[in-house]
Amino acid sequence: MVSIKRRGRTAAAVATLTALSAALAGCGNNGVSSTTSSDGVVQLTMLTGFTGPDEASYQALVKEFNQTHPKIHVTMTVEPWATVAQKLPESWATGQGPDLATPSSDPGSIFNYITTNSVLPLTGATGTGDEQIDSAAFPSSVRDAFTVNGQLYAVPANMATLVLYYNKDMFTAAGITSAPTTEADFIADAKKLTLGSGGKTTQYGLSLADNNTIQMWPILQWMSGGDIIGSDGCAKVNDAASVAALTQWSRLVIQNHISPVGQAGADADTLFSSKKAAMEINGPWAAAGYKSAGIDLGMAQVPVGSAGPVTLASTVPLMIEKATPHAAEAKEFLAWYTSKTAQTKFSQISGFPPARTDLASAVAGDATLFAQALPDARLYLAGQPKATSIDGDVYVPMIQKIERGANVQSTTDSAAQQINQLTGCKS
Repeated sequence: MVSIKRRGRTAAAVATLTALSAALAGCGNNGVSSTTSSDGVVQLTMLTGFTGPDEASYQALVKEFNQTHPKIHVTMTVEPWATVAQKLPESWATGQGPDLATPSSDPGSIFNYITTNSVLPLTGATGTGDEQIDSAAFPSSVRDAFTVNGQLYAVPANMATLVLYYNKDMFTAAGITSAPTTEADFIADAKKLTLGSGGKTTQYGLSLADNNTIQMWPILQWMSGGDIIGSDGCAKVNDAASVAALTQWSRLVIQNHISPVGQAGADADTLFSSKKAAMEINGPWAAAGYKSAGIDLGMAQVPVGSAGPVTLASTVPLMIEKATPHAAEAKEFLAWYTSKTAQTKFSQISGFPPARTDLASAVAGDATLFAQALPDARLYLAGQPKATSIDGDVYVPMIQKIERGANVQSTTDSAAQQINQLTGCKS
């Protein structure tokens, strides 16, 4: 659980937002306005960034809700995450946005909307009743990340962990009989699976991304006991364990060419799906696409380093616009969406683990592997009000520099100073 100070809007800001309101109203609420139709059905709009292969799973869940709740109809609109991030702050701050939205794939994005007083607290809607949000069933790390000043502001639109994807055909060709289980084996396999000809890499052992992606590099730090920020809010990215891990993996990229430099998430996925990389760390949303690409796909837990088993957990916040005229119906949707029934169905059709801790027996197929990783999974920059800035302005540029040969200690020292300025750490 975290606390933040609310900031009031200045007169200039209010005037600016008022001016923007008219323009946004003319464009509609990222779709259609929430209304009650002539037959008494409440129409709710929901904006999400689920543009990948998993979009169909979310749409299926919305369709089932509509079929089982004849007096409420939810229309889910999908836009790229960058478009959502551009549209939503202004539209919600002026009361012109969708009733429900996933503001970003970054859980820390909730702070941007809480500080502008544009999202609805959900605490009063929590409980164990059929039409209540059972927040006690959420993983504690998720519940804490979405609770600010004692108020719950979001529910998990999904819950995911990252595992190791690998190309079985490439492993067989290299004489490797199974997925690596230790960091040492992981490194050895990445080197062995990296092939070249005429000074050019023709096959990469691992596909790493450093921008516009679900983060992979923090896992490489966590394996060896490193971290980005400690529990006291002070930077740990430049401590001995972090520096050692980042030095080791950046050298593997620079000297051993196990992965291309500077890949965005989409680039890393394409490299693996086009059979030009043997391994990638990724989430459940990727499995269907890789299988359809004809890869003989293997999946395993992330290899274990000296600090013990660990992987990254991912969750997307789903929130309600504060100005919605249909708050009760929107809360009812969130209660159903996170219920045992809905989360069981979602896990079955999507391959994601449920966003609840009480459904282990309901998990099947690929989702089993992702669910098994949950006890060792960590959210990236969870509970940090400045998470978006820390990631985009500090961590990503830091990784990009050391991938290109910058001195790891001095680069992480500089990043630590920036992080401490953002978090307010005084040590």
